[in-house]
Amino acid sequence: MNPQAKLVFTTSLLLGTTITISSNHWALAWTGLEINTLAVLPLISKSHHPRAIEAATKYFLVQATASALVLFSSMINAWHNGQWDITQLTHPTACLLMTAALSMKLGLVPFHFWFPEVLQGSSLTTGLLLSTAMKLPPMVLLFLTSQSLNPTLLTSLAILSTAVGGWMGLNQTQTRKIMAFSSISHLGWMTIVLVYDPKLTLLNFYLYALMTASVFLTMNTMKALQLSTLMTMWAKMPSLSALLLLTLLSLAGLPPLTGFLPKWLIIQELTKQSMAP
Repeated sequence: MNPQAKLVFTTSLLLGTTITISSNHWALAWTGLEINTLAVLPLISKSHHPRAIEAATKYFLVQATASALVLFSSMINAWHNGQWDITQLTHPTACLLMTAALSMKLGLVPFHFWFPEVLQGSSLTTGLLLSTAMKLPPMVLLFLTSQSLNPTLLTSLAILSTAVGGWMGLNQTQTRKIMAFSSISHLGWMTIVLVYDPKLTLLNFYLYALMTASVFLTMNTMKALQLSTLMTMWAKMPSLSALLLLTLLSLAGLPPLTGFLPKWLIIQELTKQSMAP
């Protein structure tokens, strides 16, 4: 890809993310999400392979639908309450639609089907962008509206995401698909504690992004697109393979590694809530 074009798309990604996370108005937040979507499409389809074009098309359709739902729910809320402020989302229908829209943007179950397919059609560096940077704006919007959302619905989505992400990742041989299901599972952990302690969700997201970035960059250095490639890498790059092993164990939440901390804190927070009927 042309360096100037890559610079324009990367700048647009930064701009879109900044607009969304720093806005108070729903229209501005929506604008930032749209800029993000349009900036990442050329990065997904840059290889001109049919699989990449298919991934870009799927990504565009899902994100456009989710953005339309974001705008629709904010309009319903403004119609009833006269408020365009992000934190003033109070109408029940608007809350339900917003939860669905942001779940679709993030790839939470049952709106997760697009994510593994899109990640499989992208390169590892674009996959890293889709798994980390592109999740930040919707996650911040969930964080800002967390007090208005339905806790039962969010908990149901979170438990489903954690379970499906774990189960579906078991029978995969493609590393990008495994990382996609890992992302779905981690998003479930973040969503379940969102209503009770939103700051814990952000801590989990930051640590998840850090660990996922190191896994993707390591796999990119190894050119490991399949598990069979990882098996033969031990002889060629022993130190990098050891580092990848530790990072994957951390991502799985094995104590005493970093990834265990957010899971421990989340479980501790959930035990304090009287969630049983």
